[in-house]
Amino acid sequence: MNQKTRTLAKQARVFRKIHKYVAVPLMLFMLILGITGLLLAWKSELRLTPTSQQASIEKKSLITIEQIAKNAIKHIDSLKLNNTINRIDYRPSKGIAKVRFENHFTELQIDCYTGKIISTKQRTSDIIEMIHDGSIIDYLFKSKSENAKLLYSTLASLGLILLAFSGFIVWLRPKQIKRHKRKIH
Repeated sequence: MNQKTRTLAKQARVFRKIHKYVAVPLMLFMLILGITGLLLAWKSELRLTPTSQQASIEKKSLITIEQIAKNAIKHIDSLKLNNTINRIDYRPSKGIAKVRFENHFTELQIDCYTGKIISTKQRTSDIIEMIHDGSIIDYLFKSKSENAKLLYSTLASLGLILLAFSGFIVWLRPKQIKRHKRKIH
């Protein structure tokens, strides 16, 4: 075996080891990313988000955001859940406001004309999204920073980049060795 073939074979072995030592520890992360990514892509078909309800579209005037928030808090208090609102997705053209909360995954849909609660559902897709991006760790430990999310995303991303590169080299080197051997014979 000549020097160039030996060098290519040695590089292939090094990249194979790198590939193996990165792939094994990151296997769980990649599995989680793959499964949750698939679930998020199919969330509508799997009905992982609450279906939008229809408002009683009447020719009345819309109630205020403040009244929507007040009705949402009153309803969520009756369920004995934390009433800190994360956001209100206000859709006046549809006559619906979706209220999501900070410390749980409940979504209320409120009629923007009457203020009536027309749906109370769990947002399963939000839980899956938090698992997917690693922010579930910050959520569970009530951390206001996104350090766990950043660490998880960085490790998973760098690992996948390294695996893509080393996998390509592991695939390419044997082809280069064969091509080089054909040249010298």
